[in-house]
Amino acid sequence: MSPKILIADDEPDILDYLATHLESLGYRTLRARDGHEALARVAAEAPDLVLLDWLMPGLDGVEVCRRLKEDERTRLIPVIIVTALDGVESRIKGIEAGADDFLTKPVNERHLLARVRTALRQKDAVDRRLQDLERIGDHLARFVPEAVKRLVASDPSAPALAKRERDVSVLFVDLSGYTLLSELLEPTELNALIERYFSSFLDGIQEGGGDVNETAGDGFMAVFEDPDRGAHAARALDTGLDLLARVQRLNRESGPAPLMIHMGINSGRALVGATRFEGVRGARWTFTASGLVTIVAARLAAAAGPHQIFVGAETIVRAPDRYEVRAAAVSSVGRLPDGVQAYQVLGPARPR
Repeated sequence: MSPKILIADDEPDILDYLATHLESLGYRTLRARDGHEALARVAAEAPDLVLLDWLMPGLDGVEVCRRLKEDERTRLIPVIIVTALDGVESRIKGIEAGADDFLTKPVNERHLLARVRTALRQKDAVDRRLQDLERIGDHLARFVPEAVKRLVASDPSAPALAKRERDVSVLFVDLSGYTLLSELLEPTELNALIERYFSSFLDGIQEGGGDVNETAGDGFMAVFEDPDRGAHAARALDTGLDLLARVQRLNRESGPAPLMIHMGINSGRALVGATRFEGVRGARWTFTASGLVTIVAARLAAAAGPHQIFVGAETIVRAPDRYEVRAAAVSSVGRLPDGVQAYQVLGPARPR
């Protein structure tokens, strides 16, 4: 569509002249008869360019320009101030307000066209660059945990990425069955299948309010936080059961050989935040949780059998009577620290 230009002028003859001429050149026009109407139309119509008369009732063109340039939503819209005033001081005042260019009354048609084309060309270049940056940001955002996005959004200049002790629930997920699948499928088919499983798991984690913080080979770790300690434990347990249902459904749909899922969940205090790894070619940042809670969750996942969820006692204590559980055999969890009891989650508690 052709660019949309807002013309603000309190003199009807000049307003009609500018609008008619620009429309004859193929531009779409909007009209405003004072500064307040100009601001309202910019907010409602989002024009590509604004032509502002300097002298208007209520708000003059300089004040309208200042307000547009101070607003994050409109500051990139180019503004040309049209004025009968001439002289250095008036130009300086307009520049200080953020004006991108000036036209002197009476308006010369060639000057008008040149200013309009230049301003719109610059606007188009800025828009294209912003679109490129947005696409890059959207792509990179897929690799950034939601917790990091929230911290950066809250304070872009100094996000609070340093590790802090927090109460969390940690979910470890491991997949097995690659060996058999690698014998049955071509590498590209196997890769597409694994991506399908992991994409479904990512959806489940995000729906449960967790952050995927680490991925490694055939598994990943997710962290659940909430001011209510019982709430994040329950969300981690619900998510684990949801992932179990997802992998069973995907196995039924996928064919040649099933993938098996093993999960471990543990709750308690952990250091949560950014970890920086320095290498010869630069630094790499990860956002993760560390400490005994994380270690126990990883060992619970390693000890769990196919399609089993092993959890620590603290997680069960925080969500009493909501799940069917049974104590895990000591022999199957021999790598756990002394005194740590493991339980297998069988499913939601049955109504009594």
